[in-house]
Amino acid sequence: MASGVTVADICKTIYEEIKKDKKHRYVIFYIRDEKQIDVEVIGKRDEEYENFLLKLQAGGEGDCRYGLYDFEYMHQCQGTTESSKKQKLFLMLWCPESAKVKKKMLYSSSFDALRKALVGVQKTIQANELADASREAVEEKLRATDRN
Repeated sequence: MASGVTVADICKTIYEEIKKDKKHRYVIFYIRDEKQIDVEVIGKRDEEYENFLLKLQAGGEGDCRYGLYDFEYMHQCQGTTESSKKQKLFLMLWCPESAKVKKKMLYSSSFDALRKALVGVQKTIQANELADASREAVEEKLRATDRN
């Protein structure tokens, strides 16, 4: 079910800057006034994943957010000794268990609108606790889409 929440044009602009130009490492989105998905934080290209997680939770334990991250890791194909750097964009829905039901429903039902607006995101991840959003958990999910 769609929530009627729209996606601000700036979201698409920042997404393109991450995807094509590699200007930023990540962006955090939030729903402003229960009407529009907007940009809250833009992460510099040299920022670490841990900073992304901190910013994702900056609203407090009762707040949901969306995060888009340009994730990099080393990948070794089977039968080779060389590793190559892989980059994958993922979109995360951060909805902690402690968030109010109304907020969780609003963010969950609006997630599809954002996902459709950001064409080319390789993976979507829903995280309800830090273990779901950890670097290891995310890398495992992204590696599952690799060809060996």
